[in-house]
Amino acid sequence: MENSILEIIGAVLVLLGSVFLFLGALGLVRMPDVFNRIQAGTKASTLGTMLSLLGLALITPAWWGKLVLLIIFIMITNPVSSHVLARASYCIKVPMFKKTVVDQYEKDAEKLFKKETNNE
Repeated sequence: MENSILEIIGAVLVLLGSVFLFLGALGLVRMPDVFNRIQAGTKASTLGTMLSLLGLALITPAWWGKLVLLIIFIMITNPVSSHVLARASYCIKVPMFKKTVVDQYEKDAEKLFKKETNNE
């Protein structure tokens, strides 16, 4: 009985994870510029993958250790890779969406790019 309850909870988590992954893919198609796409894709794929792996850990307890390691790896690498992609896009001056109102990175980027050009 207890085993079937864990399997049902695991299946629900896998389903929720799949929904978040689908919404992330939809965000990649619907968002207007690269910065919004990175945001939508990273947030949804991180949460969706973590929920799916957690559900799989409940369904298959023997894989628990490996799946927790995968969740930790995803929690570390997804935000870092997202940041690197956004920074590279900003550095090569990928245009922002025309209705973007605030660019909070502009002042910091000017200081950073001045330091990099002075060191070369």
